Amino acid sequence: MWAVFAILSAFFAAATSILAKIGIENVDSNLATAIRTVVILILIFGIVWSTGAFHQLPHITAKSWWFLIFSGIATGLSWLFYFKALQIGDASKVVPVDKFSVVISMIMAFVFLHETITLKVILGGVLITLGTFVLIL
Repeated sequence: MWAVFAILSAFFAAATSILAKIGIENVDSNLATAIRTVVILILIFGIVWSTGAFHQLPHITAKSWWFLIFSGIATGLSWLFYFKALQIGDASKVVPVDKFSVVISMIMAFVFLHETITLKVILGGVLITLGTFVLIL
């Protein structure tokens, strides 16, 4: 089931890039990020409210709070840099370079989460890296 969610994530991430590229024309990239963030907040809190998940708030540990806060900061910074790059660059170049985060995530998963390193994962990471460098050059 995770693969279905991952494919849906990829589809909506692609749609996000194209819609954002059209939407940020003649709009400051930081303002565009703020508008997008408000929309996301409304959407997500609507889902949390409608599913009753907000009842879990008192049970979140301090460790989880800190890591979710840091994750939120990282997400915000990622979005700010991404929107600026998308505003001044071609989507067909910016998006694949942004997706180099896949390789960085793989490395971080090995180092911090102690996930298993396999030949298939290394080969996939190398191919993504090569593709990224082809697009940059």
